[in-house]
Amino acid sequence: MMRRRLLVATVLGAVSGLLMAAPLNVGPASKSTLTATFRQEGVAVESPFTSFKGVVNYDPKNAAVSSAVIDVDMASLDLGDPAYSAELRKKSWFDSAAFPKGVFKSTAIKVVDAGRFDATGTLTIKGRVLTVTVPVAVSAAAAGTVFDGSFVMSRKAFGIGDATWEDAIDDKVTVKFHLVGGK
Repeated sequence: MMRRRLLVATVLGAVSGLLMAAPLNVGPASKSTLTATFRQEGVAVESPFTSFKGVVNYDPKNAAVSSAVIDVDMASLDLGDPAYSAELRKKSWFDSAAFPKGVFKSTAIKVVDAGRFDATGTLTIKGRVLTVTVPVAVSAAAAGTVFDGSFVMSRKAFGIGDATWEDAIDDKVTVKFHLVGGK
């Protein structure tokens, strides 16, 4: 009887460990958010991406072996006005007909402390690939594991922008995310 209980406890422990390290799906359906904030004529404009998805393989017991891939539908940035949002899809901005997706793919995870790590990876937008490091805070919520963070990027480094707007729109864009990972 004792052996059987020990076997059951071992199996349950192994299964719960696998569940904790299982891939977590993220996207708007899981109550995740992804926004871009830029300054236009000195005024901050925060706009959501309405279509993105990804998988985070997170192991809380060994965060350094975790990984993430996030795909963003570049045509889904919503500026709150259909005409402005349509402008972003044009060649000089996102060129979303030729480059429909932006992708972040982690290449290394460095644990900072309990509940925080730096995710380094490649960010691909408009066919240009740059390495970025993103600070991430991890927490648990009823809906699943939550990953929060933000980073600043240069839109010009990715060839984003129309020369006629250079004096009106800052180069720096803050990307902010709240990813809720569910199975």
